[in-house]
Amino acid sequence: MFRRNTITTSFNTLGLSAELLRAVSEQGYTVPTPIQAQAIPVVLSGRDLLAAAQTGTGKTAGFTLPLLQILNQKGAGKTVRCLILVPTRELAAQVQESVRTYGKYKPLRSITVFGGVNINPQIQDLRRGVDIVVATPGRLLDHVQQKTIDLRHVEILVLDEADRMLDMGFIHDIRRIIGLLPKQRQNLMFSATFPEEIRKLAGTFMRDPQLVEVARRNTPAELVAQVQHPVDQSRKKDLLAHLVKENNWQQVLVFTKTKRGANRLAEALEKVGIEADAIHGNKSQPQRTKVLKRFKDNELQVLVATDIAARGIDIDELPHVVNFDLPHVPEDYVHRIGRTGRAGSSGEAVSLVCFDDRPLMSAIEKLMNRKVDLRVIAGFEPGNPLHQQPREPQPQRQHRPQHSRHPQHNQRRADNKNPRHPQATQKRPQVQQQPQPQPTQRPYHAPSPGPVSRPTGTPAPAPRPKQARQVPALFSGQRRHAG
Repeated sequence: MFRRNTITTSFNTLGLSAELLRAVSEQGYTVPTPIQAQAIPVVLSGRDLLAAAQTGTGKTAGFTLPLLQILNQKGAGKTVRCLILVPTRELAAQVQESVRTYGKYKPLRSITVFGGVNINPQIQDLRRGVDIVVATPGRLLDHVQQKTIDLRHVEILVLDEADRMLDMGFIHDIRRIIGLLPKQRQNLMFSATFPEEIRKLAGTFMRDPQLVEVARRNTPAELVAQVQHPVDQSRKKDLLAHLVKENNWQQVLVFTKTKRGANRLAEALEKVGIEADAIHGNKSQPQRTKVLKRFKDNELQVLVATDIAARGIDIDELPHVVNFDLPHVPEDYVHRIGRTGRAGSSGEAVSLVCFDDRPLMSAIEKLMNRKVDLRVIAGFEPGNPLHQQPREPQPQRQHRPQHSRHPQHNQRRADNKNPRHPQATQKRPQVQQQPQPQPTQRPYHAPSPGPVSRPTGTPAPAPRPKQARQVPALFSGQRRHAG
């Protein structure tokens, strides 16, 4: 049975310690978001929690603040007491930064554990002792296999972006990890969307979880203005460059569906004078960190990313998000545009929709139960023949002439095959052929009879004399004689 909680309006009334309130105040926050106001008291009470909220509404602080207070009651230790599972490296780094920011006045230690980097520094940090581990499922199981981490003392399990972890195929890894944890623990699940599959999974290991749902499921933030621009697929790059230059966009996050497409789009924007770079799973973690830092520091105008790499990109007041390619899963659209309009700031989500994208946009609108405004950009109308690139004239294929011993014969063949040649339409004069002399027929010789059996003692007949072979004269003035 799911229960709902009431909303409070001040951090001072949530039951947080003075050290945590001081850290929150230093970040400039005075009023909790709806998800924070409902989730923090539930976590402090020790109950399991299912929290669904729009992306960018403060889910991370909603579980970071209360778990820091719970763990600090026993002081720092050397065993892992809190495990936070996330789907991507970028999200792990973001959660780790939140833990350090709000726990700066607490003696608790935390590390991140994810792939793409050397595992040895992580092993050394685990040996020194940590209280909180922020990990991706794959690398965590690597440590489990090497016996470099002990999960027998985990008191709090947090699944952040739980729906995305299931979509990425981590369901079996998650179940394996849960099997390694003690049965007596507190379970927290946070996500922007909560489909029915997530609720079914929660029912397998959570005990009477309390539901906190501050907005209708699968809806984006109300402060995000959404618009779609119809355009031909071949002109999407040109339209994106036009929007960036004409509107003077200085910080734009663009989504593509493939890694190769992200690289090609970034290169195309660079060619027209727009500072752009791509981030995706094929790049190493140092490369991804460097590119993300440049984007946050406003050194890049456009960051092109795939859905997986974009998880965890948390940028304050990101103004623009562009869907260069629409996602095939409608819920991913909610996650994408949730990168803007965060923490009460406004933002704009732009989608470039070609003819093949219309069914995808219809599915997205059905999920959100609302229509996305449609605006046609002058000069980029879809299907406009004026904007179709003219085809270059193709040179006529040259037929390879058939060689002959006589050049005049080759010229006659070419003239006859070319309908434009003047001789092709003229009748060639009939040349009267001279009668050829017929060769004399060769005389017929009856085959000689085979050997004849005769009585013994009978003398053999005399041999026949050789006669000269008559050969017809094939050439005048010449005779051939039988030898």
